[in-house]
Amino acid sequence: MTAAHKPDLRVAFCGIELRNPIIAASGTFGYGVEFEDIVALDKIGAFVTKGLSREPMPGNPPPRLIETPAGMLNAIGLQNVGVTAFVEHKLPAIQRLPCPAIANVFGGSVEDYCAVIRALNPADGIAAYELNASCPNTHEGGMVFGTDATMLYELVTRAKSIAVRPLIVKLSPNVTSIAVMARAAAEAGADALSLVNTFLGISIDVRTCRARLANFTGGLSGPAIKPVALRMVYEAAQAVSIPVIGMGGITSAEDAIEFLLAGAAAVEVGTASYADPRAVERIVDGLMDWCQRHHIEKITSLTGALNTTPLPSPTDH
Repeated sequence: MTAAHKPDLRVAFCGIELRNPIIAASGTFGYGVEFEDIVALDKIGAFVTKGLSREPMPGNPPPRLIETPAGMLNAIGLQNVGVTAFVEHKLPAIQRLPCPAIANVFGGSVEDYCAVIRALNPADGIAAYELNASCPNTHEGGMVFGTDATMLYELVTRAKSIAVRPLIVKLSPNVTSIAVMARAAAEAGADALSLVNTFLGISIDVRTCRARLANFTGGLSGPAIKPVALRMVYEAAQAVSIPVIGMGGITSAEDAIEFLLAGAAAVEVGTASYADPRAVERIVDGLMDWCQRHHIEKITSLTGALNTTPLPSPTDH
């Protein structure tokens, strides 16, 4: 494939077209504008804002982020300026950025979620909503909705009834069956799913016999969770017909391709941005190079292309 015939990395879901499937995940990319002098934002597919709540949230007390083997635990607690301040002070700067912005929405109750969506509906510069039904780092809402199919169905139904933009529902991995939760969200009207959020974990300091995080528990992310996240993305993609956005431990183009093969239409990159603020840009470059080397003309041809034929037995000839 010559330079004049570069692979087509464009993807589309929920009526949104992205120049490539690499999205900067919520919580690790601020409000996007913090990265405009670091990352070539015109090269990535999109970014997701920090979680937005009805009122400003200070987050959890420190320490609230620690490194773990092949990952990290965070208990930030969805610190954010609140939706009103976001619309007034953050969104004008976001509107000038050269890539789509997806607003992550959070609440402690169904009405809280709906209030945030209502506040965002009239605003320009937002491509979609990502309904965070899965955060393990707050005392109410979040993971409560993400681990109960009935509650998730009610939340998505209500949110979809008022949203004027596509609704992406972010699922928790802290469940017995991700397929059950995926179907509940899809049946309630979700336009797409994103998964997985972080795994609930604890780290203990053996010298003090105390948890290392002030919040006691935190969300585990990073390369350590990738195999489990990948399995859940595959199961969710098999369970629903709406698009799936995969995430969980993606640090390279090859990682992203694994999620596409498992059924994802796009991927989100989160924790990698802590180690390398330009991770999303680097992964886009790697994706282009990989597709050229493997003669992939359209990136969309990889979605769901996993070969599930059993491997041959060592005794087969």
